[in-house]
Parts: sequence; structure tokens; C-alpha cells
Amino acid sequence: MKSVSVQKITPILFVEALELCVKFWTERMGFEKTIEVPDGDKLAFALLKKGDLEIMYQSFDSADKSDMAVGVLARKGPSFLYIEVADLQEIVGVLQGIDLAVPVHDTFYGAKELSVKDPAGHFISFAQQGAADQQ
Repeated sequence: MKSVSVQKITPILFVEALELCVKFWTERMGFEKTIEVPDGDKLAFALLKKGDLEIMYQSFDSADKSDMAVGVLARKGPSFLYIEVADLQEIVGVLQGIDLAVPVHDTFYGAKELSVKDPAGHFISFAQQGAADQQ
């Protein structure tokens, strides 16, 4: 079997409206909006970046315009992201005021995790590996 070299993986999350999702990542998580594509008075697409990390949001309407089949599939969501962090308590701090979809808990594989939903309903799990073992 031939091996391929993967340079980067960037998730694209499809949403009805991007604005609140962009605000979540920029204001709470410290990401920067590096690319935006407007569609009238709202956004059709945004690329958010922090260091080497990237996440993209695209509107359902924009997906419909580029490929109706993608637009149909995108609406079947939500998506799930699993993000490893160095300090889960730091995440708890920046998520103050946001309802947790899954509260902080220890996993059978030694991580301490929590999950939230972004403003569009996508699940985002944050995990500190080995934290459950340090108690």
C-alpha cells in the first residue's frame, strides 16, 4: 500500500449563519478570522486560525450555490470536533457562561474532558490527556 504525505487537516463546519460561530472562536478561544467571504449582509465563508490550527465555517446557502448535493449533505450534521488542550481548567475559564453539553469528566482512557455546542449546534469536546491519572 502506498503512503501519502498529509500536510494539514482543516474541518469545515456548515451552518445557517456564521457570525455567532466566528465570535465564539475569536472572542473565547483566541482565534483570528483570516479570510471571510461575504454574501450580501452576512458571511458565506470564514477561515479562523490560531497558530497552525484552522477551522472553517461555510453557510448552507453558500454550499447550495457551489454544489446542491453538498448543501443537502451538510444539513444532516452536526459535526463533532475533538480538541486536545494542555490545560482543561483554562478552557473551563473561557467557557464561563456557556452551557456545557457534557460536564467535565474523567474518561476510561485517562483524559479529563468536557463538551460544548457551538452556536450552530456542532459538538466540540476539549480534552486534557493524562489529567485523569494525575488526581
